[in-house]
Amino acid sequence: MKDILIENLDCKSDERGWLIEVLGSKSLKVPHEFGQIHVSVAYPGKTRGNHYHTRKLEWFCVPQGKGLLLLKDLETGEKKELLMGEGALRTVKITPGIIHAIKNIGDTDMVLIVYANESFNADDPDTFYEQILE
Repeated sequence: MKDILIENLDCKSDERGWLIEVLGSKSLKVPHEFGQIHVSVAYPGKTRGNHYHTRKLEWFCVPQGKGLLLLKDLETGEKKELLMGEGALRTVKITPGIIHAIKNIGDTDMVLIVYANESFNADDPDTFYEQILE
């Protein structure tokens, strides 16, 4: 069929859960920057994130499961906690300089959909670890 693209996804997993990049600018094959969409799963009691970016914007959505998102402003130290997922369906924009971590506080897998305004580059990841949530 003309212009059909089927791409097998690379699933990365560890003790916290798993992650797949659903759609990134490389797979779009278009002349503009798209960023990437990825899906990750956190197992019950596990935390993902605990980092910040200096230039990336991210949008988080938890369509399944229950998550506690903790945000901390690097400059002011101000913290904000948000429930996400079942009973609290929302999308949260996370700007550069905000440390972020999300913990699965439910009894089942938590699904997290993330859009980042730039694709991940292993040579320049713009990801700086800082633990704010266990």
